[in-house]
Amino acid sequence: MNPYRRTFNFEAEFPFEYVYRDSKSEQFELPNHVHDWYEFVYVYDGSGTFFIDHTFYDAEAGDIFLIPSNTIHRSFPTQEDPKRATAFYFSAAFVHDTSSIGERFHYLQPFEIAQLKQSFRFTVPEPFRKQIVDLIEQVHHEYSEVTIGYRQAIRMHIQHILLLLSRHAEKTWGKPLQRQHAAILPQWLEQTLTYIDSHLEEALGLADLARNAAISPAHFSRVFKRLTGMNVTDYVTAKRVIRAKEMLQLNDRNIAQIAEACGFGSVPHFHRKFKTLTGMTPAQYKHSL
Repeated sequence: MNPYRRTFNFEAEFPFEYVYRDSKSEQFELPNHVHDWYEFVYVYDGSGTFFIDHTFYDAEAGDIFLIPSNTIHRSFPTQEDPKRATAFYFSAAFVHDTSSIGERFHYLQPFEIAQLKQSFRFTVPEPFRKQIVDLIEQVHHEYSEVTIGYRQAIRMHIQHILLLLSRHAEKTWGKPLQRQHAAILPQWLEQTLTYIDSHLEEALGLADLARNAAISPAHFSRVFKRLTGMNVTDYVTAKRVIRAKEMLQLNDRNIAQIAEACGFGSVPHFHRKFKTLTGMTPAQYKHSL
């Protein structure tokens, strides 16, 4: 099945939602899904696994996960000790500050760093952790009390969290990151997911990928579906649509050129798959930007 496209019910002036100190069993977690908003997750206790983009991460107490918009992801809590976490969801406009005040910093920087480094898990030291937990509590207090200026206060607290994460990243990510992925991911599958990302314009059928991984197609298909929650075709299609959305935002290529660059065999096929995952045609999406 295709990844679920999550939508949010929100007021246009306040594009923000959150889930506070929530603990879910696996049957109540969303399947593989994507959404246009940015997602921040703080883990208080328990354990589990996150699948983000094409990598699995162990989730432990004190971990922070930053999930950029249009990124396939899923949470797998452990049955014995499911993780308890707070999650914030917000649009880019929610934290955007039009005044740079002479600095190059902006609040989505931690997400951009995570995407650049391809490492979406932050493990922060105790002083940072305490500050972030305190700010999360402030967000929850403001949302619960609904006093004058509470929306401004929530935005400022979220911005403060992102500022702290940017400072932490600057101190610790000056050198190349070691990926913090879970041990459950076979090396051939990790290499395959990376290969798919780099070759979306090429033929990426099950037989071809299994041959490259030196794995039988049946075993490849079974393990791929068990660990990612999707079959190969649906996963590749979702990644191609995400790449197409990026290209529609960033360059002036026409629809046919983008369809070809993203590996779709025809423009009608591109339209059909794009609308299935996003709810709109490529042209409608481009006009909505």
